[in-house]
Amino acid sequence: MKIIPDYTVIYSDDDIVVLNKRSGLLIASDRYDMDAPRLDLSAQKEFGKLFAVHRIDKDTSGIVIYARNEEAHRNLSMQFENREVQKTYHAFVHGRALWDYTEVNSKLLIDGDSRHRTVVNAKYGKSALTNFHNIGSCGPYSWIEAKPHTGRTHQIRVHLQSLGLSIVCDMLYSGNQKAVYLSEIKRAWNGEEDKERPLLSRLGLHAYQLCITHPKTGKKMTFTAPYHKDMDALRKQLAKIFGIDPLSSTNGKYPPLVQEEN
Repeated sequence: MKIIPDYTVIYSDDDIVVLNKRSGLLIASDRYDMDAPRLDLSAQKEFGKLFAVHRIDKDTSGIVIYARNEEAHRNLSMQFENREVQKTYHAFVHGRALWDYTEVNSKLLIDGDSRHRTVVNAKYGKSALTNFHNIGSCGPYSWIEAKPHTGRTHQIRVHLQSLGLSIVCDMLYSGNQKAVYLSEIKRAWNGEEDKERPLLSRLGLHAYQLCITHPKTGKKMTFTAPYHKDMDALRKQLAKIFGIDPLSSTNGKYPPLVQEEN
């Protein structure tokens, strides 16, 4: 069985570490799952003590940034708290969006039901804002770009659900948890069904880009996390069949991992 590495390094210096994590890792300790594998513990073997400044869901893949000292920790934490950080996610969802762009500002209540899920609650919820772009549909699925302006737990998943869309393989919020198979998408598929492997069998949500102000230099920096192997294989297959590619704006290629503005 091939071992999938916990992360790859996008960028590191004396103040910050930016990683592209695999799905299935917590960012830091979690009161509901104390024994789950953690990215910070794995990465500290390479980088020493790390300070978490934000979180993404355990089952979401993609960009995570850590501070390497207390000064950077304070600076970055304030950027996230003040909503100065620009975040971009790519989601692969069940359903076909009937809009090109839309905005959801439904208030969210964390730990709002017996399954500890986040729920829309206009009375007791906290403000939450997400902008969505419909990249395009691929049969019964769609690629969606999400730009959350707040950082509520499971915000993208719940806001998409309020639009009638659910991320594939979402064990908490989706009524359809089936893995994605090529045979269900491609008409002229000639393989053996009992030997077919799924294109994607985990949550189809990826933290794609993050733009921050460097805590020491003050320069704007944009980091990009390429899709992991499973999600990238799915992207390439669907681009061939349907001509829809989340990377179409960059000609099907990933932009530089690190872009710095003077």
